[in-house]
Amino acid sequence: MGRGVKVAVIGGVFAVMVGGAGYGAYNVVSALDGDGGSGSSEAKSGPPGEDEVGETSEKFFAAWEKGDASTAASYTNNASVAGALLTAYGEDAHISGVEITPGQAAGTSVPFSVKAKVSYEGATKPLSYKSTLTVVRGETSGRALVDWEPSVVHPDLKDGDTLVTAESATPQIQAVGRDGAVLSKEKYPSLGPILAKLREKYGDKAGGVPGVELAVRHAAADAPDTPLLTLTEGKPGKLETTLDASVQAAAEKAVKRYGESSVVAVKPSSGEVLAVANNRTDGFNAAFQGTVAPGSTMKIITAAMLIDNGVTSMNGPAPCPDTATWQSQTFKNLTGMQPNESATLANTFMRSCNTGFIKLIDEKPLTDSSLMQEAQERFGLGQDNWQTGITSFDGKVPAVSGPDRAAGAIGQGQVQMNPLNMASVTATAITGEFRQPYLVPFDLDDRKPATAKGLPQGTASQLKQMMRLTATQGTGVKAMSGLGGDIGAKTGSAEVDGQTVSNSWFTGFRNDIAAAAMTEEGGHGGDAAGPIVADVLRVGG
Repeated sequence: MGRGVKVAVIGGVFAVMVGGAGYGAYNVVSALDGDGGSGSSEAKSGPPGEDEVGETSEKFFAAWEKGDASTAASYTNNASVAGALLTAYGEDAHISGVEITPGQAAGTSVPFSVKAKVSYEGATKPLSYKSTLTVVRGETSGRALVDWEPSVVHPDLKDGDTLVTAESATPQIQAVGRDGAVLSKEKYPSLGPILAKLREKYGDKAGGVPGVELAVRHAAADAPDTPLLTLTEGKPGKLETTLDASVQAAAEKAVKRYGESSVVAVKPSSGEVLAVANNRTDGFNAAFQGTVAPGSTMKIITAAMLIDNGVTSMNGPAPCPDTATWQSQTFKNLTGMQPNESATLANTFMRSCNTGFIKLIDEKPLTDSSLMQEAQERFGLGQDNWQTGITSFDGKVPAVSGPDRAAGAIGQGQVQMNPLNMASVTATAITGEFRQPYLVPFDLDDRKPATAKGLPQGTASQLKQMMRLTATQGTGVKAMSGLGGDIGAKTGSAEVDGQTVSNSWFTGFRNDIAAAAMTEEGGHGGDAAGPIVADVLRVGG
C-alpha cells in the first residue's frame, strides 16, 4: 500500500484508512455499478469473507458520508433504487454532516450508528439512529455488495418509502380522552398508528398550526407521514376522542399478555369506543381492520337469528349430538364435550356446542340469506357504512349455500369479523339497540352514523341471559372469575388454513362496557383472548 495508508480491523470491520482519519478520508477505489462486472477474470462464490464485508461496508459508508449517492449505491445490489433513496436523503430530507460508526460485525451483518444534522429554512436539529446492513455475494458479478433494503438508510423505511423534511402536511394534534387526559403514543404505544390517522384526517379541523418535520413519506397512498424529528414546533390542535384513559391503559397492558393480540372496548349505551389496542409485529390495526373468522363468538348472532325466526328460544330445544352433518360435511364439537340430546339453546350456547346450532339451521323459515339479514338488519354489520372516524372493516356475513352455510353459523366459512365488530355485537345483544361505534364526535366532520333496527327486547333479554350463564356457568367462567357486577361472555376459537393452532376469540360485558379480543393462534377463547377482555372489563365496568 502507499505511504501513510494503515490497515486495521475495527469492531470486526476491515478498514482501510488514510492518515488515520475518519471515513471522510478513506481511500475509496473506483466503484462498479450494482451487480455489474468485477473486473476479475473469475467471479468469486460463497458468502463474503470478513475482509470483503469490512471493505464493502467501509466504501459504502464513506460514499454515504460524503453525500455521493451514486457511488454509495454502486456498492449495493440494487443501485438504481438505492441511488434514488440516498439522493432523497440529502436533497429532500436535507440531511447533512453524516458520521457513521460501525459496530461489531456478526458474520455478514454490520450494525452501525448514524449521527447527522437536519437543516431547513434556518432551523437545524441533530439526528441520530441505528441500523444494520448485510453484505452478500453478487449473483452474476461475484462482488461483495450491500444487500439493499430501505431500512439500511433508516430503520423505519420500507419499500417505496422516502424521507422528506418540510412543513408538515397537517398540524399536530393533542388527542384527549373523554376525561380530558392527553393520549400520546409515548404513554399508549399501540395508539401510535391510530393517532397518526386521526392527525391526517382531523389535523386541519382541530385548530393547530403546522410545524416543520423530518418524516417518512410512505408509498401507500392512504398512509400518513410518520414524523421522525421536529425542527420547528407548530401548535397542536386539540382533538377530543371517546377513549377512556384508564380503560386504554388496561387494554395496552392486557394485549401484552400474548403476541398478535387485539382488543376493543365500547360503551353499549352510546357506541363510544373506550379503548383500542394492538400488540402486533406488523403494526396493523387488526382491532378495527381485521378480517378473520370469529369462531363461536358468532353464535350470538346465530342465536338471535334462531330466536327472531321462531326456530327456538333460550329455554327451547337445541340438541347437542356428537356430530352433525350438513350437505355432506360433518361437523364436530370440541374434544371432550359431552353430548346432550335434550339440551336447551341456553345450554348449547353456554357450552358452545357446534352441532346444536348446525342441527337447527335447516329449520323453516330459515334460508341461505337468513344469517346475513340478521347480521345486517339487526346488528348493523356487513354494509360498509360505519363511520368510526378512522378506517374500519364493518364485518362480512354473506348469503351462502352448501357447507359454508353451516360453517357460517359457528363463525367459520366466509364470515369475517374483528374485535370492533364483536364488541359492537355484544353491545347490541345486551341493549337491543345498534349504536354504531365511533372514536371521534360525528359533528366534527358531519359524518352520519350507520343505522340498523336492532333486536326485539325479548331477543335481547334472552341473549343477555345466555351470555350471563356463559360467564358464570359455561365456557367463560375461568376468564371472568372474580369480576363483579352484571357480567356476560361468549368464547370462540376459529380454525384458519395454514395454522396449527386456532385463533382465540372472546367477547363479554360488565355493566355498561362491552369488549372483544382476538389472539392469533391463541387456542381456545378462554385461554388467551378471555383474560385480555377480563382485564379491560375489570377496569372499565
